[in-house]
Amino acid sequence: MFIHLGGDVVVPLKDIIAIMDIESSSVSQNTKEFLQTADDEDFIIKISKDSPKSFILSERDNKTVIYLSPISSVTLYKRSGFLNDVSLK
Repeated sequence: MFIHLGGDVVVPLKDIIAIMDIESSSVSQNTKEFLQTADDEDFIIKISKDSPKSFILSERDNKTVIYLSPISSVTLYKRSGFLNDVSLK
């Protein structure tokens, strides 16, 4: 099964390690350092020119790839089937 991350990017669900909300994850200094290191080492792929709402940690061909997606993490979770009944009331 595959998941559409935005733009023209579709990845196999089996390659996804984590789907994270960029705003809430960026509060942690460790996450900021992780993303900065990943950017310095060219592991990050920005899917769109729009502001990213989530980042997706994946492994493709034994290489870590981080996608910055303009789609919210909740929407991506729903698309993946990880959450079947999300209530945001």
